[in-house]
Amino acid sequence: MNLDPFVDQLRRDLLTAADAGGEEARALAERLTAPLESSVRLALLSALSQAAEEITGQLAPGTVDVRLRGDDLGFAVTPPPAPEAHEAPAPGTPEPAPDVDEGETVRITLRLPEQLKARVDEAATRLGVSVNTWLVRAVANAVEPQPRPTSAPRRGRRSSGSEFTGWAR
Repeated sequence: MNLDPFVDQLRRDLLTAADAGGEEARALAERLTAPLESSVRLALLSALSQAAEEITGQLAPGTVDVRLRGDDLGFAVTPPPAPEAHEAPAPGTPEPAPDVDEGETVRITLRLPEQLKARVDEAATRLGVSVNTWLVRAVANAVEPQPRPTSAPRRGRRSSGSEFTGWAR
């Protein structure tokens, strides 16, 4: 993408606006356009980079990157992976549980109290994983169905070797 047409349009617009102020204003505008050209290019590049970040946020896990080669600006688009085709299960076959490490990714905003965030950071560091990975695992564990006991639990304590089960008050 060539930025020259956009910079030239801004230069023409500035000179047209300066014409309303007379010859002295037009001369000043002509003197200012050359030094402002690199600032205008940088502002356009920043705006396009921010737009690429916003598009990437909507396209995740795909990405859009802005690349500058000399005076030419380009975009590198990496689309999200295509979903794999799955065979339809036989009638009456239960669907397998989804794997939390695979599949489409979405972004959310999570607001945590500062002390809780510090505890999450410590827990992730202890396991040697990122905070995101730790949170994904915590959420997956929280929403997984817990196995239900086949009979009602008895109150009290039972010992089997070195294992104890029961409740504490």
